[in-house]
Amino acid sequence: MASMIKQFQVTFDCAEPELVARFWCEVLGYVVPPPPEGFATWDEFNHSLPPERQDAAFACVDPTGAGPRLYFQRVPEGKVVKNRVHLDVRAGTGLVGEERLAVLEAECARLVALGAVRVQLLRADGVNESCIVMQDVEGNEFCLD
Repeated sequence: MASMIKQFQVTFDCAEPELVARFWCEVLGYVVPPPPEGFATWDEFNHSLPPERQDAAFACVDPTGAGPRLYFQRVPEGKVVKNRVHLDVRAGTGLVGEERLAVLEAECARLVALGAVRVQLLRADGVNESCIVMQDVEGNEFCLD
């Protein structure tokens, strides 16, 4: 039996869905999809919802259609422990050594300006290339590799 390729979305629990979604749009070159039919803007759609559902979710998509949709949903509890799943942002693919480090550091500086936090540089160890562990605007870990 042939396996079928499935599309998937990555869902983030967070406190401020739109803030986190717009951060990831900037990181990945993603865009906010058009609002639902009958609404000129997402703001208009948001205000049409009952108060308890307003600002409860936001999404962003790869404009090329190649990458997964990212969905951000508001949850009442804050982040407590390390993520069990994280995104690897592939900025240095194919590069090694100092050239790779320079590209990673430049991208790290861009992301810090967007509100990310640099956690630690993991240097190449003979098995894995260098990467930088970071956190998004709500503390979700991701790797810049």
